[in-house]
Amino acid sequence: MARISLTPPRTLVYRIAEWYSKRVYGDVLDPGKVYGHNTKVLLAYAGFERKVAKWNALDQRLGRLAVMASAARIGCSWCMDFGYWEAHTSGIPQEKLRAVPMWRERRELFSPLELSVLEYAEAMTETEPTVTDEMVAGLLKQLGEPAFVELTALVAVENLRSRVNSAVGLVGQGFKDRCEVRGVTSKM
Repeated sequence: MARISLTPPRTLVYRIAEWYSKRVYGDVLDPGKVYGHNTKVLLAYAGFERKVAKWNALDQRLGRLAVMASAARIGCSWCMDFGYWEAHTSGIPQEKLRAVPMWRERRELFSPLELSVLEYAEAMTETEPTVTDEMVAGLLKQLGEPAFVELTALVAVENLRSRVNSAVGLVGQGFKDRCEVRGVTSKM
């Protein structure tokens, strides 16, 4: 149960954000409802997320896996739910998505680069981060500097999202349940 009301004041800015969210995602995102309690925060956050969505140096699938690994490490069920939906729409197989929280036990599902990305995302998410020089050197060699910087920033952004959403008590909003493969709804 959310620790803050998910019915913010219906300011003009919030109503526009609500319309946009319904149009793009088919629903008003619960984090948007939280940020709707503070117009300045809502505007800044929405603008920031729109800019993040335009980053393109890193393969989108690697970014989605990194975001999910970070969300799983923090334990943000809302972020895992939404991240599953986003990653699924990027074409990542369901079996791989379900395995992200336990990737070490399901290594066979992931490429060596994906494993490096998952390890780095988790290491970055730890409090205190446990990133090593070897992790960075390996990813720099495989990804190049622009994609590595984007990966690092994506994991940091997901830490922001997951920590805010967890702190305010958001839980899954049913996005994962919208993923259909071969005509059946996915069950994680």
